[in-house]
Amino acid sequence: MDILGKDLDDLKYAKSLLENPGLAAKITNLLGAPIEKGFDLLPKGWSEIVSSSTRKALQVAVNSAILTMNTKKEGESPANVFHKLMVAGSGAVGGFCGLPALPVELPVSTTIMMRSIADIARSEGQPLSDPQVKVACIEVFALGGPGKDDDAAETGYFAVRTGLAKSVSDAAQYIARQGVVGKNSPALIKLIAQISSRFGIQVSEKVAAQAIPVIGAAGGAVINTLFIDHFQRMARGHFIVLRLEKKYGFDAIQQAYMKV
Repeated sequence: MDILGKDLDDLKYAKSLLENPGLAAKITNLLGAPIEKGFDLLPKGWSEIVSSSTRKALQVAVNSAILTMNTKKEGESPANVFHKLMVAGSGAVGGFCGLPALPVELPVSTTIMMRSIADIARSEGQPLSDPQVKVACIEVFALGGPGKDDDAAETGYFAVRTGLAKSVSDAAQYIARQGVVGKNSPALIKLIAQISSRFGIQVSEKVAAQAIPVIGAAGGAVINTLFIDHFQRMARGHFIVLRLEKKYGFDAIQQAYMKV
């Protein structure tokens, strides 16, 4: 099936969002210094704090954010700026208090980001009542996290989706039966575990940036704004692709995506 010109342009735009430089590169450009400097300043045991905080943040977001996003009509513009302002506020607190605030700040900012992702999904015509769409919102947190040493064949958009496909399908089936709320579902636990390992990359980069002394509260707000902007862009690209897959089929869009 030939893809119409407008849809092909949308696919090109989606790829430009999904395959863009990772968060670390954006933070480095913003700070004008390598993000590795921040990693060197973090205290012993910081990775364990980030890991546990990341899993908790995703669990909180999955069990709360999407449930209240059915009030607007499909296709209405998302409230990206509003969500950025909210995340900037939580980032200011995190920047001021540092790593000890992460277990409190990250679930708040992640829940706001989940709401923003769901808002973007709805703006692309995706029905938030559909379990597949709910899981696709969660899936966004696994996207766009390649580091400079990663193999592009393993971190590209469709490669990540392929790696998550079984867990995504199982989680969607669970949500269809039980609803989103269900912390003890093996299907959701497995999906969150897989996604948190990739989301944790970006969280680590955010924490490292906020550890640089010149950042402070104001810098924490800026870093968090960059953080949510990154996932808003991933969400926009992801749901454009999903919209086109509904129209043309998965295989046709995947082949076209690789060619554009």
